[in-house]
Amino acid sequence: MFLARVIGDVVSTIKHESLVGRKLLVIERIGLDGSGLGDTLIAVDAVHAGVGDTVLVMDEGSSAALITGSEDPPIRTVIAGVIDRIDIEEGM
Repeated sequence: MFLARVIGDVVSTIKHESLVGRKLLVIERIGLDGSGLGDTLIAVDAVHAGVGDTVLVMDEGSSAALITGSEDPPIRTVIAGVIDRIDIEEGM
């Protein structure tokens, strides 16, 4: 899992049947301080995230299968949570 920020939407009129009705979002991986790391991906939204949200992302096939309910979905990157805040204890 990793943290990311949603930076855009993907509009697709034709897509794989397991993705019909699912929103695709462009995400940028971020560090714990919120700074962008430059890596961008397209992820399936499972939690109604939107542009500007900080999100928790799973990036492996079995999680994508679980969330989409498809045995072999054509995806591996799924937004699994919207992050409200990150608290890190000093000295850790």
